Amino acid sequence: MKKVITLMLAFALLISMVGCGTTSTSGGGGDKHKIGILAPAVTHGWVAAVAYHAEARAKELTDEVEYNIQTSSNAEEMTAQLDDLMTWGADAIVAFPQWTGMEVPMQKALDAGIRIVNFDIVIDLDGVYRVSGDNEDMGVQGAHYIVDKVGKDATVVILEVPTSGSVSELRKKGFVETAAEIAPNLNIITYATQFTREDGLKDFADILTSNNKIDAVYSMDDETSIGVLQAIVEAGRTDVKVVTGGGGMQEYFRMMPENENIWVQSALYSPAMVKDAVDIALKLLKGEDVAAETIIPTTIVDRDNYADFLDENSPY
Repeated sequence: MKKVITLMLAFALLISMVGCGTTSTSGGGGDKHKIGILAPAVTHGWVAAVAYHAEARAKELTDEVEYNIQTSSNAEEMTAQLDDLMTWGADAIVAFPQWTGMEVPMQKALDAGIRIVNFDIVIDLDGVYRVSGDNEDMGVQGAHYIVDKVGKDATVVILEVPTSGSVSELRKKGFVETAAEIAPNLNIITYATQFTREDGLKDFADILTSNNKIDAVYSMDDETSIGVLQAIVEAGRTDVKVVTGGGGMQEYFRMMPENENIWVQSALYSPAMVKDAVDIALKLLKGEDVAAETIIPTTIVDRDNYADFLDENSPY
């Protein structure tokens, strides 16, 4: 209960900092570059941390940057906020467009000469820059990790999240294609879930009931994996030997040494990567050469190295 209360208080603090469908604008003026930031409202701890880190980096750059951050709950709201940023006079926009249907408003901004740097999500528009972790490589690394721990003839459950679009598609692609190459006899069963611990618990409890033997779980998200681990404990199952994750959640890291009979793993996909997106927006406005796509390499965290990634100041 203490963890739950602490998390709620942390989210409340984050919401108060970045707002929810509201505007937070730095002071300034003069010859500063104007950078707008568009992020989803807090629906997940990782998403909350994206908005937090984006604003934190903008604040660090206040000698050069005037910023305006807005958070939205759907594509319509984000579209209206993009219009607001254009009216505000944004020179560049850092966007985390989780909602479908953002191509048209983003093209409108591009046509107006505004630089756009997308974080994480792929949008097929010429002129949009992108910063992301390596979603496909997360799947590649997950396949190698699981095969190394449980062998080439194991039964593995993939927990995909179709609603997350390219994120889940690429992570699954990397896993399935690598597994076919290095362990063609792997028995792979796929189920759909969501990036929340509640869905991980509920869905994996049902999966355990339907499958008498599961050697490993390829979960794509730390929050989902926390629910999976709870379901395993509540079911009294001892067959599951690996549960992967993704994101970089401090609470999940601390669970790694506690689960001595299960290899708890996370493919680091830190929300702090959004700071790179803000930096790239500034570089573009300063006329510097920037690659169209910046991909941050995958790092695997488990009980052997988790201590190297603990950060008491992290909001996620």
